[in-house]
Amino acid sequence: MSGLCSERVAIVTGAGRGLGRAHALALAAEGAKVVVNDLGVGLDGTGSGTEPAQLVVDEIVARGGQAVAHGGDIATTEGAASLIRAAVETYGRLDTLVNNAGFLRDRMLVNLGEDDWDAVMRVHLKGHFLPLKYAAAHWRAETKAGRIPAARVVNTSSGAGLLGSVGQGNYSAAKAGIIGLTLVAAAEMGRYGVLVNAIAPAARTRMTEATFAETMAAPDTGFDAMAPENVSPLVVWLGSAASAGVTGRVFEAEGGRITVMEGWRPGPTADKGARWSPAGAGEAALKLLAEARVPEPVYGAR
Repeated sequence: MSGLCSERVAIVTGAGRGLGRAHALALAAEGAKVVVNDLGVGLDGTGSGTEPAQLVVDEIVARGGQAVAHGGDIATTEGAASLIRAAVETYGRLDTLVNNAGFLRDRMLVNLGEDDWDAVMRVHLKGHFLPLKYAAAHWRAETKAGRIPAARVVNTSSGAGLLGSVGQGNYSAAKAGIIGLTLVAAAEMGRYGVLVNAIAPAARTRMTEATFAETMAAPDTGFDAMAPENVSPLVVWLGSAASAGVTGRVFEAEGGRITVMEGWRPGPTADKGARWSPAGAGEAALKLLAEARVPEPVYGAR
């Protein structure tokens, strides 16, 4: 390996399995000291256990790296604050935060309960916000002390957050919110030497292998495009000092493909210079839609 993250300290949330595990191992392979956070919950967020995080730590250590497990709930104030403390108190610094933790509670909207909405919003959106908040406070304090960091945050959105996904109204809304949070954090935190980006990965995890079983299945031979390890090289680079100047961006990552997503941009427009009538507004809207690009299909409705 190149040692791209040598001497850096990285946190990865939800790192006991799937993408988070792959990111933690890849960061450690490039020289990072890693705080492996995981609650050990089931696919729907129920239950708990420290074993998944510790197994990843043991794997990193067995390969000659350095890592420590953290079992706190990062969607709580104390859990998020203790996560940042774990990095600083164990290794003396924090350089990279990879927000990855999440789970699913899929339902069609008419069957989606309030508890299922709240639980998914909590782990994905609040679980990004709180670690980001306490990491930002740490880096701001470092800057005020004259130690401007080369800090990096990598958030995890999804194609569902970019395009929507049938049966995943809660998950899609949370992942879209993460993109908005990323843009705001990038604008606010640049003054403290912090660059903030997001990825929208497609890979085989507990959350995708059941919902998209045919697409996610591993091939018998050849390149396994859906292996979570394919996403991690981009995460490692975004989490390293080598990504200087890159902030406020969203990248899709799938197999061997990396795409810079361009987000909402103004399309065709009409300005009457006065108030429209309802009929006139409708006529103008239809004309503009005829000139606009056709949107991508919603996930699950292709």
